[in-house]
Amino acid sequence: MHFKLIIAFVEDEKTDDVMHAAREAGATGCTVINSARGEGLHASKSFFGLTLTTQRDVVLFLVEQHLSRHILEHIGEVGEFDDKPGTGLAVVIDVEDAIGVAHQVKELTEIVEERL
Repeated sequence: MHFKLIIAFVEDEKTDDVMHAAREAGATGCTVINSARGEGLHASKSFFGLTLTTQRDVVLFLVEQHLSRHILEHIGEVGEFDDKPGTGLAVVIDVEDAIGVAHQVKELTEIVEERL
């Protein structure tokens, strides 16, 4: 079984919605890294030296390769990544190998076979 890693940078108030959307689309779990920050096309505004940016969460999904595009599109819709600038983004990276997911392979095999 081959996997892909979806890395999503999400506004912290949308993290739970994105996690739920990924699970609906076939993800079997995720890891959340809290309180990331970044800058987009334009520099962040500041007020008396304090940067006015919202916090982001980094959400990592290790997913079966055949489900990755569907999951990516679904979390993009729910997170409104293409609708509003600065709401977040997600990327997919190929995974060479993974350990610690053997317990999920049986369930994933059934899910993938149903969808293919």
